[in-house]
Amino acid sequence: MIDSPPPLNARNFPSAEEEAKLIDPSRYAGPESAYRLAFADNDFLLREELRPVRMQLELLKPELIQRELGIESTIVIFGSARILPMELAQAQLDAAAPEQRPRAEMALAMSRFYEEARRFSALVAEHSRQLKTPIYVVTGGGPGIMEAGNRGSFEVGGKSIGLNIVLPHEQAPNPYITPELCFQFHYFALRKMHFLMRSIALVCFPGGFGTLDELFETMTLVQTGKSRQRPILLFGRAFWEKLVNFQHLVDTGMISPGDLNLFHFVETAEEAWDALAAHYGSELRPAT
Repeated sequence: MIDSPPPLNARNFPSAEEEAKLIDPSRYAGPESAYRLAFADNDFLLREELRPVRMQLELLKPELIQRELGIESTIVIFGSARILPMELAQAQLDAAAPEQRPRAEMALAMSRFYEEARRFSALVAEHSRQLKTPIYVVTGGGPGIMEAGNRGSFEVGGKSIGLNIVLPHEQAPNPYITPELCFQFHYFALRKMHFLMRSIALVCFPGGFGTLDELFETMTLVQTGKSRQRPILLFGRAFWEKLVNFQHLVDTGMISPGDLNLFHFVETAEEAWDALAAHYGSELRPAT
């Protein structure tokens, strides 16, 4: 019986995966052995000198997966990992001792931002479902505001992305991220790059050092023309104006008056979506 010829587009060489499976691990298997294929040798890949290769891999993996899944547009949600869901904040206040009440009361007041992030993410998923190119919420993948962002999409049947980072105090992914879109990073710089590569807007809720780092890097990239201009929405004017005296930066000549137009304050999920719709116009209207 004559074997049928291979198709015209058949591989000329075995794949790396096929080659790796062919290797007999028992041969030259001593601890000092250099016999393993380089790309299948974890000890080799983790060498200090291989940092540029690891950085390239960390850039490529989320990029290729998102491209394969057709993800073109995202909205980034930044904010504190410490902001609680309202029901949990209320339960903690109810159980608080007298000396703990001021802090618990503040946690309850701040929990409104968790609920707004959750509602905003749900709005994004619901509105963009009818768009020619859907928009996906992307967060840092952890608790707090990040969880709220993923949760809102999840609760209305939408998909969302989580870009986790390996930290000394382990940050586990929240349970609302779409599993195939849950990534883990070692390098902060590459994680921040992926936040912005597909983003059409940045929505920033109250947060600490990490949130400020992400916000100001984004504003710097837009201000300097390294990144295209896009809406930057700050939730909670009272919080941000108490934290940062933006007008003082103008008055002392540290930024130009026009730089105040790089961002806008919003208070509710609906106001945030309306700001995006006003900026993008017909592009955020359902496809006909």
